[in-house]
Amino acid sequence: MAMFLRSIRLFAVFSLVVMLSAFPAFAQETEIVIDRPNMKPRPIAISSFFADSADSERLAADIPGIVTANLERSGLFAPINPRSFVQAPASIEQEGVRFAEWRATGAEALVTGRVTRAGNGQSRVEFRLWDVFNQQQLIGMAYTTTDANWRRIAHIMSDEIYKRITGEGAYFDSRVVYVSEYGPANKRIKRLAIMDQDGANHKYLTDGSYLVLTPRFSPETQRITYLSYQGGKPRVFLYDLGSGRHTELGTFPGMTFAPRFSPDGRRIIMSLARGGNTDIYVMDVGSRNPVRITNTPGIDTAPSYSPDGSQIVFESDRGGSQQLYVMSADGSGAKRITFGKGRYASPVWSPRGDWIAFTRMYQGKFYIGVIRADGTGERLISNAYHVEGPSWSPNGRVLTYFKETPAGGSRSAKLYTIDITGYNERVLKTPRDGSDPAWSPINP
Repeated sequence: MAMFLRSIRLFAVFSLVVMLSAFPAFAQETEIVIDRPNMKPRPIAISSFFADSADSERLAADIPGIVTANLERSGLFAPINPRSFVQAPASIEQEGVRFAEWRATGAEALVTGRVTRAGNGQSRVEFRLWDVFNQQQLIGMAYTTTDANWRRIAHIMSDEIYKRITGEGAYFDSRVVYVSEYGPANKRIKRLAIMDQDGANHKYLTDGSYLVLTPRFSPETQRITYLSYQGGKPRVFLYDLGSGRHTELGTFPGMTFAPRFSPDGRRIIMSLARGGNTDIYVMDVGSRNPVRITNTPGIDTAPSYSPDGSQIVFESDRGGSQQLYVMSADGSGAKRITFGKGRYASPVWSPRGDWIAFTRMYQGKFYIGVIRADGTGERLISNAYHVEGPSWSPNGRVLTYFKETPAGGSRSAKLYTIDITGYNERVLKTPRDGSDPAWSPINP
């Protein structure tokens, strides 16, 4: 825990953000249209940074390495092999960018930078993004930070490059909380764990002495709500990342589960089973007063707010089969939006508001799919023996989820990511098996 708190403090120490220069015109040649499922990744050259001293050489190599890995993993960029590079960092520093030669490598964009010692144990890290064809600087920024915070600087730079070229919000400076698993199928040890979106800075938040499920970030990214079986009964807890404290959300006569924050972070929506019936409740985080907003004989659960907080999607068997419904935030006007065969579950509204991700079970297989809030446009984008728990990246372009496969007398569970188009599915590496991932918003 001490290491985690140290990390939080480090997140706050970088300063600045100096615009090195900017050009209002944006070259059309570097824009990426990312709605096509078969879009060809754009070639980009990411040079090692110039180091002003031997002490700066590690950062000058490691930061562009993380930027390269982030952009390549997005599936929208094709980083060029450094063996093709035509200028060393020292040459770029002294002569400037030789655009014609970089253009010959196939690069459409180029990232350069420099690292200099700033005193007091800090470094100044600068980077510039160039449009190779139009010979223009697109963005240029500088940050002063401690060396220990270098990975976050690399993620922030990746976000700036992604935003400038795609025109969309980014997601690299974010984290993922999930359930780490190990052990035989009938005795799995499950712990809360957190890591950067690329799997780095991995930390455990619970010790495995009790079962945990369905962690979800608050909008400010400093609190996590989750389901715990402490005492043998499912109850909703809050975990504060700053203090490391776990607190029970409330004591209820029934079982509570499927918790999720409202977009403003002031409420938690969840299911509560009372008297043999399961309905959806909204609880104010401050007063801890739960208010029931559904009241049907069916099982209403897995609620998720729209980004503006005006609507809620949830799953229910009130119509005879497990389907998805959308209703107003006060519980009125519930309308069924799925009518396909099989069962639908675990809906989660995109941060962009355009899609709802879900799990579908049909003919013995599990699928991850997306559908619009009006029930149109359903697409299934991944399937497996067991795939579940979709969660959106902060920009609503990428989904993470987990897949389970039988493994002898036990099972294997891995986290995955996939582009909303259904392409670029990748394993998100974790030290042990993983399930129930939840993506944070961009770090503050």
